Amino acid sequence: MALIWQIVSSVLLVFLVLLFARFVVDWVMVLARSWRPSGLVAAGLEVVYATTDPPLKAVRKVIPPLNLGSIRLDLGFMVLLIAVLILKSITDSLAYG
Repeated sequence: MALIWQIVSSVLLVFLVLLFARFVVDWVMVLARSWRPSGLVAAGLEVVYATTDPPLKAVRKVIPPLNLGSIRLDLGFMVLLIAVLILKSITDSLAYG
């Protein structure tokens, strides 16, 4: 049973790395608007977005962005990140605990 929890923990770790990659790329695209990925980077980002979009869209349906004047604060990414960190902690304690 510990092997199953270790596999789940590893999958969550990979997903966590992909979430951080998406965070960095999103900020790069905000700060450097003229940057467009090409070649191998574009293929890698396609994997990142294809993996992280479905859970992120599901969270955004439940938790809509907050309107703060002219700014819309998206809490979906933070909620998903915290949920994955909590699940990873639980699976680590079950796998190695």
